[in-house]
Amino acid sequence: MNLFFKKNENILKEIYKQDLLVRYSMFLLGVFAAAVAFNLFILPMRITFGFSGIAVVINDVFGYNAGNVMIILGVFAIVLSLLFLGKEKTKYSVAGAILYPLFIKLTEGLPEMVNINLEDPLLIVLYGSVITGFGLGLVFKTGFTTGGTDIINQIVFKYAKISIGTAMIIVNGVIITLGLLSFGLNIAMYSLMALYIISVLIDKVILGISNSKMFYIVTSKEKEVKEFIIDNLHQGVTMMDSKGGFSGNKRKVIMCTVPTKQYFILKEGINQIDEEAFFVVADTYEVFGGSMKKIH
Repeated sequence: MNLFFKKNENILKEIYKQDLLVRYSMFLLGVFAAAVAFNLFILPMRITFGFSGIAVVINDVFGYNAGNVMIILGVFAIVLSLLFLGKEKTKYSVAGAILYPLFIKLTEGLPEMVNINLEDPLLIVLYGSVITGFGLGLVFKTGFTTGGTDIINQIVFKYAKISIGTAMIIVNGVIITLGLLSFGLNIAMYSLMALYIISVLIDKVILGISNSKMFYIVTSKEKEVKEFIIDNLHQGVTMMDSKGGFSGNKRKVIMCTVPTKQYFILKEGINQIDEEAFFVVADTYEVFGGSMKKIH
């Protein structure tokens, strides 16, 4: 068992060693973008989510400098991580937990240099959310985090025995509630909207935009469907055995990946060949290896 875990640790170390210059550059760009978005859009609009939301509330209620508050919160998050998550998990959060508040502090003079019109709050929230989502997406894509609520989420996940998704909802729910009590319903609604946009952007940056579709096809005319895919779309297919959960009937499942532009042709082609066919389509973000010659 120890050998198994040691082997997995070695694999992780090799992953994190790859393209170090590119990873660190993306990480720094991501942290910088998120810090700029905070000072130009998030703080002026008093949007509350994550640790930055706590800084916004403290800044508005008590008048403390938001950058200084973020630095204190970053150190606090690292200490909590060391205590509850251990050194191994903490080391990937330290850089972000320190640099993100530091970049916020260094860029806090930007609003005086860049004149942002705050008369259209919806547009400001949109700009801030998109830039923040882009920045955090780059950070997460490189295997790092910005600390903050990411650490709190992991602690809640570990000790409350709930999913990371549920932990995120609970933690951000508490922070948005603080914003609701401090700034009113409108700001709370803007915060929810910003949180949604940011989460979508993070996924898009990490995964990219889907350029392929994966089809799983169950049909009684498997030979005709297979030949249609190979001869007309020039794509490879994989035949898999399956068994109906209710009927117990054994069938073949055709699996294939096609470019998004061929999605409509394949969908309609399946329907033309077999109106009773059952198929599932899923977004595919990356396809590695394989060819028709290898598959067949």
